[in-house]
Amino acid sequence: MGRGPPVVTPRTQAAVRALRAVPVPVALIVLVALCGVVLGRVYADPLPARLMAGAAAGSVLVSVAARRLPSWLVAPLSVAALAGWTLLSLRLAAAHAALPGGLGEVAADAARNAIPRLLTAMIPVEPAPDTVLVPVVAAWLAGLTAAEVALRAGRVLLGYLPPALLYAGALYVVGPNADPAIGPTVLFAAVAAAGLATPARRDGPAPDPVAGLTPAVRAAVRLRLVAASAAGLAVVVALAALLAPVVAAQVDERPVDPRRYVEPPRVESLDENPLIRISGWALNPDQRLLDVRTVAGAGDGGSPRIRLAVLSDYDGVTWRVGATYRNAGRILPAAEPAPDAATDEVRQEITVGDLTGRLLPAVPTPREVTGARVAYDPATGTLIRPEGLAPGLRYEVSSVRERPDANLLPTANVPAGDEVARVLRVADGAPEPVRRLATQLAESNGAPYARADAIATFLAEHYRVTADAPSGHAYPNLAFFLFGPRNGGGQRGTSEQFAAAFAVLGRLAGLPTRVVVGFEPKGDGPVRAADAYAWPEVLFDGVGWVPFDPMPRPDEEPRPVEEDFRPQPEDPPPSEVPAPTEEPSVTPPAAAPAPGRNEGGLGTPVLVGGGVGGLALLVGAVLAALYAARRRLTRSRLDAADPGERVAGAWRELTDALRLAGHPAGPDLAAAEVAERARRTLVEARAARSGEGAAGPTDRPGDGAAGPTDRPGNGAAAPTDRAGDSAAVGGPDEAAVDELAALLNQAGFAPGSVTPEQAERAARLSQGFGDALRSARSRWGRLLWTVHPGPLRWRR
Repeated sequence: MGRGPPVVTPRTQAAVRALRAVPVPVALIVLVALCGVVLGRVYADPLPARLMAGAAAGSVLVSVAARRLPSWLVAPLSVAALAGWTLLSLRLAAAHAALPGGLGEVAADAARNAIPRLLTAMIPVEPAPDTVLVPVVAAWLAGLTAAEVALRAGRVLLGYLPPALLYAGALYVVGPNADPAIGPTVLFAAVAAAGLATPARRDGPAPDPVAGLTPAVRAAVRLRLVAASAAGLAVVVALAALLAPVVAAQVDERPVDPRRYVEPPRVESLDENPLIRISGWALNPDQRLLDVRTVAGAGDGGSPRIRLAVLSDYDGVTWRVGATYRNAGRILPAAEPAPDAATDEVRQEITVGDLTGRLLPAVPTPREVTGARVAYDPATGTLIRPEGLAPGLRYEVSSVRERPDANLLPTANVPAGDEVARVLRVADGAPEPVRRLATQLAESNGAPYARADAIATFLAEHYRVTADAPSGHAYPNLAFFLFGPRNGGGQRGTSEQFAAAFAVLGRLAGLPTRVVVGFEPKGDGPVRAADAYAWPEVLFDGVGWVPFDPMPRPDEEPRPVEEDFRPQPEDPPPSEVPAPTEEPSVTPPAAAPAPGRNEGGLGTPVLVGGGVGGLALLVGAVLAALYAARRRLTRSRLDAADPGERVAGAWRELTDALRLAGHPAGPDLAAAEVAERARRTLVEARAARSGEGAAGPTDRPGDGAAGPTDRPGNGAAAPTDRAGDSAAVGGPDEAAVDELAALLNQAGFAPGSVTPEQAERAARLSQGFGDALRSARSRWGRLLWTVHPGPLRWRR
């Protein structure tokens, strides 16, 4: 006898149904967990990816366990489980980041600041409660929604939508800050396809939708189903054909970084320029600002300086930090020290006293901060506490202190180029005596280190430190500090003026400089206001930033500045002009009083003549000064060291010429639009000049129309009476204006690509354009053009 069909017991059927129910939940867990893998690429630790995987498993398993309960009970149960997992995740993240405070305080702070801190955090992101809260909650909600739709409603494809949206969100948050997620994306698609390929769980055979219909109706229904399927397939194929090139073209595009839409933490003006606080601290020397305890690493280098802020930007009025702070975790990005610099680790415990603001003091360069949440600017190494400092705040900071090799400094060079343009920039308006002093010190010392040392020595030998000197480091303040009379408050200041003067003189001498504000404690213990001061630093190739000390020695009397530097006056003082001498006569002859002259003084004609002559001399002096200033402005624009700056200066000469000609170009116009206006202005100038020349023969009444033929001398010579002017008007071609606009765009959009020859060409084009417009004016108009003060005050 043959064997009959196998007997399927209820237990076997239950096992089969259970196996068929496993693939979809597993697929949902893996899909949500892959979102954590993608997002974890910007974190400094795998903790967020593990927490998101736990949220994926927990949310899906809660839905699976509650599948027999009413649907309205699943959401409350899942939210309760979410609360428990979230609190556990926050506790693990707080322990990882070594954050102080209880779990409630940490959770409340994370709930308030989770999204902005996640988008402003420094890459790689340190796992902390506020940077893991949003990913964990989003992973749980995505898993819950997907499980309910795919398992309870049976819509597996629709259930993939929440994990897909979470995956896309993770890719968007990562942006260009990590390598492409090719592997996780392929795995995501494969797992989704495997989940869809699993047959749905059914308790019996699938019902036939057309059963019970007549054959004719059944055939019509099936035909419609086939037609609808074919139409759907055609739509899918068409969309794939249309969208595939668009999607493929985006593969090589750089992703958008959402962090550019979120403003990083900002600081107040006192934190942006703490240099102005030096004078206030000097007047209250006993104010207790900090308490410092060195845990390890002081070594034989003495008590290290504590840095508060690095100021790199100067606009002629104030020094500023100019930092872009990013929220950072306990571990800060490491910067490579100079190759030959000696380094040692310094760990200090700092307790805040009366110090206010947001800037967080630390020994340069900080590497790890515990006990306080910080934001960090890697470019300057400046730390802030976004919540602000408070008395009693205690934190521990570990820093890597660099000591450059002093033997390399005498021969070290200084860098140049766009990378250091920020610390080489000299704002417009530097006083001429300050420029001459910098030139004098630079000419006497060729090597960069010798120049820096000469500036520091000059300041230390000629100026005095006083605690009651007023705050201020704008150009006028520095000029008064350097050259003001001693008996009038000049030549004395706090470390604010010494550091700022060194930095400005150094930049004028070609040295990349910056100002640092901080403290120099006498050892462990209180750091008082008397310990606060500012010092300058200079950047050297292969050595790094080197601090200099321009402060005078307390036991040395400063020498007068006039002994080593006396600014050259523009005009000799009246006392140095020799007065005419006359041999007195023994018996002066008696002379009759001249007509119109009183015996007791000068006559009226002499007074009138003297007044008119003085007024004429004054007007002439003003015109000469304006002419010299205009010439100096043109030379500064067209003789700049950088070719790109010379092109920009030539363009400003062109726009000034347009404004002088009565056709100003607004600041909202592009270079091509300004060039179009310049061409029209040039054509109008030529037409006006030609009209003036053509009208010459008819200027005399009686000549009439026969003037040009009856009197050839009048008619033919009139248009060529000013041949030079006509040539100047026709000198530049309209295409030259377009060429100058093209050079400006090249300098603006491709820095460093402009050659010196192109810069010289731009200068010639702008000068020819200005000469053409000026020569089209009358004689007085040309004179006014030359001495017009407008270009000196018009905003650039």
